[in-house]
Amino acid sequence: MTSAHDAPARRNVVVLVLAQAILGAQMPMIFTIGGLAGQSLASNICFATLPISLIVLGSMLSATPVSWLMQQYGRRAGFFVGAGAGALGGAVGAYGLYLASFPIFLLGSLITGTYMSAQGFYRFAAADTASDEFRPKAISYVMAGGLASAIIGPQLVKATSDAFVVPFLGTYAAVIALNLLGALLFLFLKIPRPPRPAEDAPKGRTRMQLLATPRIAVAVICATVSYALMNLVMTSTPLAVVGCGFETNDAANVVTAHVLAMFAPSFFTGHLIARFGVEKIMATGLVILAGAGIVGLSGVELEQFFVALVLLGLGWNFGFIGATTMLAGAHEPHERGRMQGLNDLIVFGGVTFASLSSGGLMNCSGGTPQQGWTAVNLAMAPFLVLAGGALIWLVLRPRDEVGAEG
Repeated sequence: MTSAHDAPARRNVVVLVLAQAILGAQMPMIFTIGGLAGQSLASNICFATLPISLIVLGSMLSATPVSWLMQQYGRRAGFFVGAGAGALGGAVGAYGLYLASFPIFLLGSLITGTYMSAQGFYRFAAADTASDEFRPKAISYVMAGGLASAIIGPQLVKATSDAFVVPFLGTYAAVIALNLLGALLFLFLKIPRPPRPAEDAPKGRTRMQLLATPRIAVAVICATVSYALMNLVMTSTPLAVVGCGFETNDAANVVTAHVLAMFAPSFFTGHLIARFGVEKIMATGLVILAGAGIVGLSGVELEQFFVALVLLGLGWNFGFIGATTMLAGAHEPHERGRMQGLNDLIVFGGVTFASLSSGGLMNCSGGTPQQGWTAVNLAMAPFLVLAGGALIWLVLRPRDEVGAEG
């Protein structure tokens, strides 16, 4: 049974689930139309996915400052800043669309990255006040809030993408509204501000010492690979679906199915981790990601896009939530700000690289969309081998060494 001390944690989980659902809806919205809007504005189609890449780059660059802000002033302050950046990024992006200016549109994407970074800390905030037993479930439940965002976001795209003469302008107006309204949720978040350490308090490990810890290193590798490969394929999907003769609404439906698969398993992922162990769930996630690549290589019918993207979402869920759980239990509370910011810096650095590569692979590695889609899926293989090898190495380490880390 969950400890009675988890009552505050449960309250916070409810707030964070709602934030994930409402504020988080902007991410599937932007990821659905970002590449299509970029393709219409860019002078070179190889740069079509650059708006999405800059969102991820902005997230990477702001991960450490946002983590420091939360360590100094509390989670609520960081989440308010994130929502403000989401609204500002949406406004600048809308202005760029109105002027048909690709550079201004890219600037809006870069600013939006700060929101994406703050959203990434929802999962860590869920663990802050939770007991060891409730922690994986708390993380999993908050991630499950994305299930609602998977429905809300693409439906808003369908309702708003053609609302104005300028394509997608209405979608960015909806993004602004989501951030302004969703930010009010954080008034109900109750997470104590981290106490300021005394002069003689332990300083904790340095960043290099933290990364040299085997469980931390493997958690970071698996989180980076899971997230980067998910982004690599998802960023290219709308371009591939439309390029293969289907409609924008078909692309939105595929993204909906994908995001549902990303978050629906979160209702039970924490229970699976508690029952079978985090390493087995992470390994399962990597195997499912490989399956997504295999299906993606099998053809470009609409059904194959659906199956590949559903598997991609499911594999991300197991791999990323598993890695987050492993990381959350591998460092001390006074190391939280340092390690979590470093983790997201590395993770979103990998995602930035994947996102930048996605447009080039999709549009510039072959003469047809089919060839580009093949290149995207083949690119998954070496990174899956890296993550799988790291996880196997961790599992095969002597038990006394593993125990000595904690």
